[in-house]
Amino acid sequence: MTEPNDARVGLYIDFDNIVISRYQQLHGRNAFQRDGIRDFDKSRADADPEIAARLAAATVDFNAIIDFALSFGALVVNRAYADWSVPVNANYQRQLMSRAVDLTQLFTATTRGTKNGADIRLAVDVVEDLFRLPDLTHVIIVAGDSDYIALAQKSKRLGRFVVGIGVAGSTSTSLAAACDEFEDYGSLPGIEKVAATSDAAATTTEKPKAGKKASEPADKQPKEAPTKVRKFTTNPMFSHTDDMQFDEPEPADDTDPQTVATDLLVRALQIGHAKGDADEWLNTGTVKNQMRRMDPSFNEKPLGYRSFTDFLASRSDLAELQEDGPQRLIRLRPDAAGRR
Repeated sequence: MTEPNDARVGLYIDFDNIVISRYQQLHGRNAFQRDGIRDFDKSRADADPEIAARLAAATVDFNAIIDFALSFGALVVNRAYADWSVPVNANYQRQLMSRAVDLTQLFTATTRGTKNGADIRLAVDVVEDLFRLPDLTHVIIVAGDSDYIALAQKSKRLGRFVVGIGVAGSTSTSLAAACDEFEDYGSLPGIEKVAATSDAAATTTEKPKAGKKASEPADKQPKEAPTKVRKFTTNPMFSHTDDMQFDEPEPADDTDPQTVATDLLVRALQIGHAKGDADEWLNTGTVKNQMRRMDPSFNEKPLGYRSFTDFLASRSDLAELQEDGPQRLIRLRPDAAGRR
């Protein structure tokens, strides 16, 4: 493995994917299409202020993404793919250009747009760079589309460390598994936590249905169920244009992220013990690395823990912690597997 100070990083941003995913994460499924965000121009006199406010709340901080990419090494390739003539995309140009991002223009051949334009162009460029730049050590793909699974696998096969960055709820779990490391955009350093609205709340601009008065008091209207935030189990996002829907329906999922993380920890500890004595103490750093290899999307911070040690301490009924000088050690309790 190349030393960190010698690492050379390629950052490839599927711009539409991350922007659309973030908007729909906060404002509901298909909200980007419903609100007509692709052609929305907030500078126009007749621009809907409510839509403008929603768009502002869903603004993607690409500075945070670039800063995170720089933590892996020197950024030698820095590209974002989109149709930059679209108003919502053009609003980001100054921010991106100030960070020396190469804005790759994708022209649309029809009014419906090109569904896979960014996917194909980005993938071709990555493969070309892998052979043209043999000293490229890291490939960072900012997208959640399952179309990039083969690209991630090919990059790893050619000896590169692959990092994915996507939005929770719009990321293919298969893509996360294909990467060496996968990060949720909302968990990146510097990203403020923004509460998501429910699908119903995101449709407040629609006309009231027949038989219901628009002026009906809020306290008499039926209450909506709170939005459920999912952390690990996600669905792929395939749509890149304003008039295309998701190719697959969102599957129902009641899995608790805390339970998923606990099961992941137990499996990682069982694997560690299987390689040695059953009662052997394991280094916590080694355990976390094993968990990340098993599920590259694992991160303790979205689960509410400031550190991995805090996460482990919360599972004290399943695992024992011990400090040995500067090292922290852990081992699975004998009856832990049966009490998950």
